[in-house]
Amino acid sequence: MSTNWQNYNSAPAYDELISEHGVPRLESKNLVQYLATMDQQELAARQAAAEVAIKEMGITFTVYNQEEGGTIDRSWPFDIIPRIIAKSEWERVEAGLKQRVHALNLFIDDLYHASHIVKDGVFPAEILADSVNFRPQCIGISPPLGIWAHICGSDLIRDADGTFYVLEDNLRVPSGVSYMLENRLVTKRVFPELFEDYAPLPVDDYPSQLFDTLAALSPHKSEHPVVVVLTPGIYNSAYFEHSYLAQQMGCELVEGRDLVVGEDDVVYMRTVRGLQRVDVIYRRIDDMFMDPEAFRPDSLLGVKGLMRSWKAGKVALANAPGAGVADDKVVYAFVPQIIKYYLDQDPIIPNVPTFRCLYQDERDHVLANLDKLVVKPANESGGYGMLMGPYSTKAERERFAEQIQQNPRNYIGQPTLQLSTVPTLVQGLIEPRHVDLRPFILSGDRRQVTTGGLTRVALRKGSLVVNSSQGGGSKDTWIVDVSSKT
Repeated sequence: MSTNWQNYNSAPAYDELISEHGVPRLESKNLVQYLATMDQQELAARQAAAEVAIKEMGITFTVYNQEEGGTIDRSWPFDIIPRIIAKSEWERVEAGLKQRVHALNLFIDDLYHASHIVKDGVFPAEILADSVNFRPQCIGISPPLGIWAHICGSDLIRDADGTFYVLEDNLRVPSGVSYMLENRLVTKRVFPELFEDYAPLPVDDYPSQLFDTLAALSPHKSEHPVVVVLTPGIYNSAYFEHSYLAQQMGCELVEGRDLVVGEDDVVYMRTVRGLQRVDVIYRRIDDMFMDPEAFRPDSLLGVKGLMRSWKAGKVALANAPGAGVADDKVVYAFVPQIIKYYLDQDPIIPNVPTFRCLYQDERDHVLANLDKLVVKPANESGGYGMLMGPYSTKAERERFAEQIQQNPRNYIGQPTLQLSTVPTLVQGLIEPRHVDLRPFILSGDRRQVTTGGLTRVALRKGSLVVNSSQGGGSKDTWIVDVSSKT
């Protein structure tokens, strides 16, 4: 039985491929017509082929097993039906992301220097004072070009009328870009004929763009700067990505024990041929574990003296230590003001309306509407620690009310938006499922945005939780130029 799009209904959500009348949107017309020619057996065979390809390619992610206290590697969950966004829409999103990251980098640099935004009363001093990601060790340091967050992943959603919003910014060690790249490779294997009708903008140039961004940070001029990827090791949930990006860039993947800081404050890599100078480190280790001399003395993951070398200008670090001060959901609520303060512009992409529990009136509103709002702690990730109000129990709401009262600075509340949907293959049938999107922005001597990003999909019916660690999956994301087809 082939798909009957007249029976497909995502209401009240906005579906990105099918209008409310069952008619395909302009950019998805060829895809919808193509899928309509396939029966359940054919779709299931294509999905099975994708899953085989994922196993053959070794695409995995790591989750923590609470019952056994260890980690488990699982095959990457992937849905074969791509998400399509028109290039004309994407150009505005791209401009908005560049604007946002530009302002955030100015904000971070200001906080570690004169703190004009605090002195001018635009950003509250008490938020900075209680920030768990502000690093006093970084005060007065000026990284090249004033850029602290060289790699940023901002999460986007679309609401019931299709408007894009920024849900949060990830400026510490954002992950997921390797899955974006692998999703494209798997889709090409499963639907090669679709690429004859579409010419989605490429994503496979990201590793070279990333390498160029990192190489440009080298503290001394060299035709071939030595760039390494610093990983916490095989038990980290993003280890697949660390090894994948190192391989794609042609860089060494190293752990802390592979590096040493010499008496000259230069970072060296241990090799079979002896010590080799390292110019740039793409570090995937949290600040507090990267240097036992500057941060946690019990860390076995980092490199003693790494901060000293960075301060001396002997090595470049991306992202820079301390960039996470802007990776805070309470800071997120101030980004529109931050953009206005530094750039004298209104945000191109709006924030989701946000209530800051730090303020009494906004806290009272959150506490009175816990059954309607999504409540998030300031610095959790991966979908952990959240209260999904409409789906919560009375006991959960009471517990969150206590936590908010005890530490109001640590919580924000947001309305439960009706996330957009995309057709998704579920047990042989095509049904709507909610999605978000994480594009990646590189900042160096110029800013570049991936054409699309990592689409995450909530595979459970009605669920808004898209994280793979919470049962979500992913899709290939296509940015297509509709004008070239008309």
